[in-house]
Parts: sequence; C-alpha cells; structure tokens
Amino acid sequence: MKLTEWTMEEQEQLIHFMTTNSWPYHGQEHPVRALIQKTIEEGGYQSDQVTTFWVENDEGEQVGLVKIFDLQDDIPLFDLRIADPYRGKGYGPKALKMTADFVFSLPEKKIRLEGHTRHDNFAMRKAFERTGFVKEAHIRQAWFSAKENRYFDAVTYGMTREDWQQGVTTPVLWEDTIAEPSGTPFNPVLLEFPEEFESERLLIRAPRREDAVHSYEAIKHSIESLRPWMPFAQKKPDLKQIEANLIEAAADFQLRKDLRLHFFQKETGEFIGSSGLHRIDWEVRKFEIGYWVDNRFEGKGYVTEAVERITRFAFEELGANRVEIKCDPDNVRSRAVAERLDFKLEGILRNETISRLDNKLRDTCVYSKIRE
Repeated sequence: MKLTEWTMEEQEQLIHFMTTNSWPYHGQEHPVRALIQKTIEEGGYQSDQVTTFWVENDEGEQVGLVKIFDLQDDIPLFDLRIADPYRGKGYGPKALKMTADFVFSLPEKKIRLEGHTRHDNFAMRKAFERTGFVKEAHIRQAWFSAKENRYFDAVTYGMTREDWQQGVTTPVLWEDTIAEPSGTPFNPVLLEFPEEFESERLLIRAPRREDAVHSYEAIKHSIESLRPWMPFAQKKPDLKQIEANLIEAAADFQLRKDLRLHFFQKETGEFIGSSGLHRIDWEVRKFEIGYWVDNRFEGKGYVTEAVERITRFAFEELGANRVEIKCDPDNVRSRAVAERLDFKLEGILRNETISRLDNKLRDTCVYSKIRE
C-alpha cells in the first residue's frame, strides 16, 4: 500500500472519485461535479498549501484520497476519504500512518498533525486511535449536517512530532477543572457529564424505570449462567423488585453514588446487558467496572466493547485515576474481558469472598488500569 501524489492531469479521476462515493460524515454527502471542479480550480487540491495523494492498495487500486493542507504552517491538517467498496478493510489506519510519516518527514519539521471528525464517525475515530493519534477535544454542536439539518458534536485528534519519533501515545491530562473556593468541599452531585454515549454497535446509558421489563427478561433467560457470580441471580427475578431497584439506581446515578449503565444494540434497540462504575471513590477518582450480559448475546464481543467504551468514559469524562475489574478466578469470561482490554492483573486476594452457591471461601482477581 502506498500514497501516490495526485496531479492536475487526473482531474477527471478525482471528480469521479468524489462524486460516485458517499461521504456521510463530511459537509457534502454527495458533492456535485461543479463543486469539485471549482475547488480544483481554486487550488483546493494542489497548491503551496495543499498536497493531495491517492491511497493505493497492493493491487494498484485507488482505494482512497488524502488531502493535506496548511502545509506552510507548523501544524498541517488533513482530510482522509476511503471509497465505499473499500471501507472496513483496514485501509484507513494504514493511510493515516503513511500520512503522518509524510508530514513528519518534511524538511520543515512540522510540530504536529491534526484531524477532525464527527463524534459518531466511529470508524474514523478507531483509525485515529489505532494509529497513535490522541483525542484532544470534544466540541459540542460544532458539525452541521445538511442532510439531517442539525448539528452534531465534533472531536479533534492530534499527533505530535515527539510521539511520532518515539512511537508512543501520550494521553491528554484533563486537569483543567475550575478549583473550588477555599474551604468549599468537593460535591460530586454537581459534576456534569453525559448520561448517554455510544460505541460502534452499542448505545450505553443511565438506567431508567422503563428498563425493568427488558432487565427482567434478560435475567430470567440467563439465570443459570449468572447464578455463580451475581448476588441478584440467587433467586428467580421479580419484576416489581427489579423496577424498584432501577428507580434507586437512577437516583444513585443522579447523586453520583453509583453509575449503573445499561447497554443496547444500536440498530435494533435490544437490551444486551448491564455494566457501570461502582464502589466510587471521588477523592481518588477510583471506579470499579462490573458487567453481566443476557446469554443470548454472549460470544459477540458486546461486553468487551461496552467495557472498553465505559473505561474511556471514566478516564475522559470523569477524570479517573484508576479503574478496576474484580472477578472470581474461575470466571473465565470475565477475566478474558479484562485481559483483552489490557487491564493489568495486580494480584489475587485469597479467601476474599464467599461463594453464592456453596458458601465456601473464594479468591478474587484484581485487574486495573491507571492514568499514565
């Protein structure tokens, strides 16, 4: 795979590329020929400030286009587009890496490289993160979609020369909270953060009373697989009791005592399972993630996806310094989630709990991630 510089002799190829593919996360989802022609004539694809490259795969097919602009500045930006038939095949991260290599190899020694996208463009966001770019901003109501006639949030990712040279990713330390007046104690109830967010396939949100039926059906169907590990699964579920519990959980969420989170399949709205941030220490900014899933959805990676997104939520939105996962050593599914997400096994606490099945003492594995 390589980048090949676009030339003015290839105007028709570029116009065809731009007008025959769809661009749902750009200003114009279906740009017309006249607009592309005008942009070319005004130097929008080739000038002292702009260089454009074809993204070519190993078969020589033009699978994408990357435009690098503001090249006279110390901080260039770029626009990457992968053609419809080639999306989801891994070309995005590879093209991003080649773009970074090109920019940081320029003799002017550029300081950093930036890219922006709509907050729900999860494919692009994953490409950024897999390539070593760091999320540096979340800008509310900043991206207008003409098709949907509304504004979306936007996100900014960046890579510094130092990170590129060293092959590392340095996260942003969000230490910009306004200090409380002297003598005023910290009150987590006053913290503002989203109560709903998304991953690639999931909608993750605070619990609601109306979730009771979905939770009841999931527990009823999965009771045998949940019983060894979950205290609530020791007896048959009761719909009214679950409803009352959800009312309490929603209140605890608002009071910031416990942050239960339910996750649903975005396309179908189906209830998949429950997770959340528990045993919260707001002074330390320490959280423990728990999770369970309706066993009809086991083996599809939903729990891993939910836990990964909730972990990012804890670090990015709540300023977490430590996130823990605790589980029984024999709970191989739960341990696999922690290990897939690179949580570190810090130790095994011996005789730390009592089994819900036979009242025997059990050990507990402690996994964690910390703010580096």
